[in-house]
Amino acid sequence: MKNSIIILLETATDSCSAALADGEKMIAEKYANVPKAHATLLARFTKEILKENNLTAQDCAAVAVSEGPGSYTGLRVGASLAKGICYGANLPLIGVNTLAVIVQCAIDNEQSHKAMQGRAGGDYLIVPMIDAGRMEVYTASFNSKGEELSKTESKILTPDSFSKELSCGAVLFTGNGAGKFQKMLMAADAEGKSVGNLKNAFFSEQLPHAGGLRIQAFKALQKQDFRDRAYFQPFYLKDFIPGKPKKLL
Repeated sequence: MKNSIIILLETATDSCSAALADGEKMIAEKYANVPKAHATLLARFTKEILKENNLTAQDCAAVAVSEGPGSYTGLRVGASLAKGICYGANLPLIGVNTLAVIVQCAIDNEQSHKAMQGRAGGDYLIVPMIDAGRMEVYTASFNSKGEELSKTESKILTPDSFSKELSCGAVLFTGNGAGKFQKMLMAADAEGKSVGNLKNAFFSEQLPHAGGLRIQAFKALQKQDFRDRAYFQPFYLKDFIPGKPKKLL
């Protein structure tokens, strides 16, 4: 391994970011939360962070991209740029689950630690949620170390969706879908419906940042767990359904 510098790209939600990491250590990141600006910003951010750190893509060991689930268009932009850099600089490609990225960002920002304030040890859950429209989210469960406990799924939220987990201990709900679940639980509780122990529920609408890829990306680099640059596709989870075109006048 010539080095452990990895280009990190994240475009799975409305936010867009590019970062550089040396192993698990962050070097630099550029981030913006501007809807529908991925195609405009991502390549520019990547070029800028390389130039500002006196690096070229050829100086790096790999490119890692947030592979989904998430926004269809955003994921396509991220995957296209990642593959382009990989081909141009002859670098390997790494894919990282976006839910794991959100969890790592929550851990980095100490959101998960807040969920344990005043509690005596023990493990707890982190449940990232990506808004998939209406009352649907993309989600999975992770432990407090950021290790995945359940497979990624598309889930229709109901007030008792995580009542069992809330009855067992602290749960941090994070990601841009956490807010609507919080409102659902509060409304159900106000109506006297059982939703588990709400005192165990903590919420943080953490958006994914490119820096959140670094831990999983470095592990993949060490194991040489790379994706096929030619056939890599984002993990959409659901089929893309385009909107109906407007009638021409």
